[in-house]
Amino acid sequence: MTSILRTKPDRRGYRCKFGVLGPSTNTTVQPDFDDMRPMGVTNHYSRIVVSNAQAVSDETFMAGTMEIDANTLGAVTGVLSAEPDYLVMGMSAVTFYGGAEGGRRWREQVESHAGLKVSTGAEAVVAALNAYGNIRRVAVLSPYWPSANTQVRHFLADNGYETVRDLPLRCASWTQIAQVPDDRLRAALRELDGDDVEAIVQVGTNLSFIQFAAAAELVLGKPVIAINTATYWHALRANGIEQQMDGFGRLLSEY
Repeated sequence: MTSILRTKPDRRGYRCKFGVLGPSTNTTVQPDFDDMRPMGVTNHYSRIVVSNAQAVSDETFMAGTMEIDANTLGAVTGVLSAEPDYLVMGMSAVTFYGGAEGGRRWREQVESHAGLKVSTGAEAVVAALNAYGNIRRVAVLSPYWPSANTQVRHFLADNGYETVRDLPLRCASWTQIAQVPDDRLRAALRELDGDDVEAIVQVGTNLSFIQFAAAAELVLGKPVIAINTATYWHALRANGIEQQMDGFGRLLSEY
């Protein structure tokens, strides 16, 4: 792809224009990212067209994520006509697959196709843990099935983080991820937390968790990282936007 040559700043996105890639079934990333959008930054959502996978087993869940993977570059091509400055992945599962090396190769494939840099959920979570500092033992919450959680644990281990406990919610379809009630999330946090855990990480971008994580962080007194918060924070900081914002946890208010 050729590089973007812009002669004048965009009137709304004069600081940065983000091309956001998310599955067509995802109803959470777009409003979550818009909630965290500072003045002068704009989010331009491009849908990765997929079916509403009925993830009733490890095998069908993994097959559904592979459909997302196969259709990602088409969505990248679609958003490039808006001339974004940077890409932000609004889906996370496949960015963990294959450990640190697999995640790096996946990101580089997207960057090569787009001619732009991209923030991925997997690498953003590691950057967020590094920003907090002094963390090595974590617990992981996901809407996934166990096979995908295994990939998340592998990726974190490659980056020096031990997953003490993990909880896959085994959501039955992509759209049902956005329907997980607060009482289930509260119970999940109680199940995952403990003195042996230094931070809790939530993955799965269609699980609305940005405000929940911020509140849990105050109650538990330890980092609680929502993947949508981490990914958007990573994209902002990668583009020199150091603005701090309250209401989304310490990651955006302090780092």
